[in-house]
Amino acid sequence: MSELPLEAEEFLVWMSAERGRSRNTVQAYRRDLVGYQRWLHARSLTPLTVGHADLTDLVAERKATDAAASSIARQIAAIRMLHRYLAVEQYRPDDPSARLDGVRVPAGIPKPLSEDQIASLLDAVIGNEPVHRRDRALLELLYATGARVSEVVGLSMGDIDFDESLVRVYGKGGKERIVPFGSAAGGALDDWFGPSGRAQLVPVRWKRRDDAEAMFLNQRGGRLSRQGAWLVIKKYGERAGITDHLSPHVLRHSCATHLLDHGADLRIVQEMLGHASISTTQIYTRVSQDRLWEVYRSAHPRATRSGAA
Repeated sequence: MSELPLEAEEFLVWMSAERGRSRNTVQAYRRDLVGYQRWLHARSLTPLTVGHADLTDLVAERKATDAAASSIARQIAAIRMLHRYLAVEQYRPDDPSARLDGVRVPAGIPKPLSEDQIASLLDAVIGNEPVHRRDRALLELLYATGARVSEVVGLSMGDIDFDESLVRVYGKGGKERIVPFGSAAGGALDDWFGPSGRAQLVPVRWKRRDDAEAMFLNQRGGRLSRQGAWLVIKKYGERAGITDHLSPHVLRHSCATHLLDHGADLRIVQEMLGHASISTTQIYTRVSQDRLWEVYRSAHPRATRSGAA
């Protein structure tokens, strides 16, 4: 049984309409709740009859599988949100998940590229075809702003201010932030928006109205997708000989770490990245400290020697 009960469907509508969660987030919640519903159905339970002991059994069963801790934690979070909603909306008088033990997920420290690797990645875009101009502008903007890949491919031409070198980015939950970009990204964007760049990928007829405003187009004249942008990163990463540390967030991680390496204020980096909590941004300070020790040990003449007796 995979169909969700009415109260769970209402919860998902509430998450989208009232909490402003993105489509991808709501779909992730739906997948986790469908799995939860199957588990309940196999035990002749529903979200309105399940108890705390039942949920404790669910967590124990999930921990006993080979599932990643992050996947288990995400499903538990979805279950908790659902039951909190059901209690607030008085579908049931209690919240059986209120005292439910969670799953500890090891803190993941991002692995940024070095500044030399970033330079190699950006230099790997060779050529002056429209797609080369696009790829150069895309990579430069990702590194310049630290924006998420999904945020950058969602940009429209009206979101960029060339006079002030600013771009308006819409993050999670539709939250807007203004982020600066430097001369390298500005030059690449100028080139992309010139007559030999984006204009050459404009189709005779737009397939979707939204595509006409898209900052980055694919070769068919549609808005470049997140997957398309990731393939661009992967393509030039391979050309530059960078394969170990590549991920969809690699340029975001690298931007944040390099800013902190060069003395940027943590609050400014938080604002740039669109983190709701500064604790999320602080993970990059640990990366920078690792880099500090790496440089110190390689550069200081007595960093790895014992002092004289």
